[in-house]
Amino acid sequence: MSGTRASLRLSMAGLRTHKRRFAGTFFAVLLGVAFLGGTLVMGDTLRSSFDALFGRATSGTDAVVRGDDMITTPGESFGTRRTVPTELADEIAQMPGVAAAEPRIEGPGQLLDKDGEPVGGGGPPTLAGNWIADKELNSYQIDEGRTPERSGEAVINRGAAKDAGLAVGDTTTVRTPDPLKVTIVGISTFGGEDGMGQTSFTALTRADAEKYLTAEPGRATSIQVRAGPGESQGELVKSLSPVLPDGIEAVTGQEVTEENQDQIAGQFLSGFTAGLLGFAGVAMLVATFSIYNTFAIVVAQRTRDNALLRAIGATRRQVVGQTMAEALVVAVLASLAGLAGGVGIAAGLGALFPAVGFPFPEGDMVISGLSLALPFATGVLVCLASALAPAVRAGRTSPLAALRETTVDDSGSSRVRALVGGVLIAAGAALTVYGAVPGGASSDPSVMLTVAGAVVTLAAFVVLGPVASAYAVRILGAPLRRMNGRLARRNALRSPKRTAATATALMIGVAVVSLFTVFGASLKSTMDQTVSRAFAGDVAVRVPAFGPESGALSPKVAPAVAKLPEVEHALGLGTGVARVDDGGSAQGEGQGGGRALTVTDPGRMGDVLDLGTVRGSLTGLGADGVAVSRSEADDHGWKVGSTANFTFTDGEKRPFTVRAVYDQADLAGDYVLTREAWEPHRIQDSDSLVAVAFKDGVSEADGKAAVETVAGRYGNPEVQTRDEFAESSAAGVDMMLTLVYALLALAVLIALLGIANTLTLAVHERTRELGLLRAVGQTRAQLRAMVRWESVLVAAFGTAGGLTLGAFLGWAMTKATDSSGDGVFTVPPVQLAIVALVGLTAGALAAWRPSRRAAKLDVLGAIATE
Repeated sequence: MSGTRASLRLSMAGLRTHKRRFAGTFFAVLLGVAFLGGTLVMGDTLRSSFDALFGRATSGTDAVVRGDDMITTPGESFGTRRTVPTELADEIAQMPGVAAAEPRIEGPGQLLDKDGEPVGGGGPPTLAGNWIADKELNSYQIDEGRTPERSGEAVINRGAAKDAGLAVGDTTTVRTPDPLKVTIVGISTFGGEDGMGQTSFTALTRADAEKYLTAEPGRATSIQVRAGPGESQGELVKSLSPVLPDGIEAVTGQEVTEENQDQIAGQFLSGFTAGLLGFAGVAMLVATFSIYNTFAIVVAQRTRDNALLRAIGATRRQVVGQTMAEALVVAVLASLAGLAGGVGIAAGLGALFPAVGFPFPEGDMVISGLSLALPFATGVLVCLASALAPAVRAGRTSPLAALRETTVDDSGSSRVRALVGGVLIAAGAALTVYGAVPGGASSDPSVMLTVAGAVVTLAAFVVLGPVASAYAVRILGAPLRRMNGRLARRNALRSPKRTAATATALMIGVAVVSLFTVFGASLKSTMDQTVSRAFAGDVAVRVPAFGPESGALSPKVAPAVAKLPEVEHALGLGTGVARVDDGGSAQGEGQGGGRALTVTDPGRMGDVLDLGTVRGSLTGLGADGVAVSRSEADDHGWKVGSTANFTFTDGEKRPFTVRAVYDQADLAGDYVLTREAWEPHRIQDSDSLVAVAFKDGVSEADGKAAVETVAGRYGNPEVQTRDEFAESSAAGVDMMLTLVYALLALAVLIALLGIANTLTLAVHERTRELGLLRAVGQTRAQLRAMVRWESVLVAAFGTAGGLTLGAFLGWAMTKATDSSGDGVFTVPPVQLAIVALVGLTAGALAAWRPSRRAAKLDVLGAIATE
């Protein structure tokens, strides 16, 4: 026990005396814990905010009457249900135990501001619906003005009013998708807030909602029911269920709240938080190398001290305990500071995501015990694990080392390491390539195999780092002909393991940045090729959006544009949804399992879209024919003349004859129906795109101007050239990259702190040498240049490795996620050059403080240093 206390006292004394040595470790742990804690706090906060949001939305609703089957297409969170008759609300209102029942009619409704620009853009849902008179059933309350009473009157939520610059008495347009001129008669709030998160909601009269948001009057999205006094939600549902028609169900308000919470918190938020935790993991991995390097250098510098301790009787365990105690103290203090920083990170993330197009509901910050305990434990464990190997090395110090000069570990270039690294990189590269480009024509790429290969490849880079550093530093430093550059190169070559560990931290950050840069550029190139290949028109009329609730165009746009003298062809492409099977097992029975349908005039698709080779005929599909893509036909074993069974949201099941199979489904989708076939099952008639081809001799500028004039009469949707269409389609990629770069900035910052800390410790280690250099005539400026060039060489090594690894893994990710085989791999030279420049510049900045400290050393004092 006395030996343990002695080790602790030595550890505390060492920390007090050499606080600067552990500064880099402290900040690396602090930043890593802060990011992890901030991620968890933000996840808890968002989950709580969404729960409260949906709780308020259904707080006065005891039961909801709705279609019993929901069809969801891939990529959607919320599906589509059949509508219910509004007259059912009157019948339910007369039943015992019912206090009130009102139909709820809701659909896409894009509010325009004073300048005719859409409010909310393409991010959160933009909805319209009927104003519900019963205050307890209505989630919105009038804050200013009155409720809509006559056709053309509307109430908008306060958040949308602020964004649009609208007030009571103003007139504007709502795209429903047909343009509806409205007068604002009221401003509403949602549970006292400006709205339901960032969603805009325009409330109309019931008659206007039925006219513009449904296929026919007398239909509603659902019926909201409020129970009478003493009636529970469960009892209310039991009394309603027996009298409801087939295909319609009653569920409690609590069930609806839980469904909404599960769809958001259970699906979207889980994936969102997992992505953030992945970035936090990258930050902690980078911190691991920085921490290891710090303790490795400190242990090497204390070789004589540890040897003296061994010589006077200290055991190996005590020497190991001293180093681990130092690591524990640093870890605990840094992790505690990181928890405080995590609150700031959470606030920063809350501001970052709305800025890049990810708006979230507002709410008070929620900090759970897990959000504190997990980051704290992770920070402590990472720090202790990183310090363990250097601590064990310190315990193996021989007492005779006290009689020798202090040396640093310059191992790392062994043949065993080179052999193991070579085997790992060959295995990792092979596994990555096989996952991305599997053998056999019927094999599909495997993301899991590709990820596994990427992990092995990263491990290989880490193992080979010390071996490669000796060659890389010589090559990268070859242009440095002056004495300062040559000395910097020799200093970087002194300890291959140290150089490699320092550079690896930066390499990981640069590799992930490069990976997403290459992947994003490839996605954009693929989208550009898709538009160039599939879009045969001159301009596209559309409402850019990221969700299924937006992007609706009036179906009257295409016929109006087609009448222009400048236009040869104008074709509207609408959307629908149905569950599809081939006569065997259905695709996704029960809830979900739907497929998106393209609703248009198939016979005219070839005028504005390139469908590739078409088998059969696109003309004459009629009300019982369907055209399908070749990939879908192959999956189901269909050919021209086969039967495909469709189940629509209204519950009707119908067989369709496959009358055409086309090769290119880029813009046409996998299933094409006529408007005649879709008419009986539609909910709200709209188009998602109008493709326009000009007549010969019409310039792009003149044709676009003419189309814009007509489109302006239908809610002012965007008219885009082919290039603008491609760029707009890839807007989500740019948003993703902006977010990724912002999140990875922390990992790069940790790596740069590691470089700075390594240089600071190296300056301390070489104090006597630096003094001698100054004594023989080296100026302060030359000394600063030498330290800066050493930092730049280490950063260049890490940056070069990161670019190489990132480009390779970017290629692998592009191929692994390209199930169609039509993806385009692109290496963006300008963006990668910027990444390289940032890495080198950051290396120079990391050396700023160490180089100034080295230049300020007293010459005689430095020479006399032991």
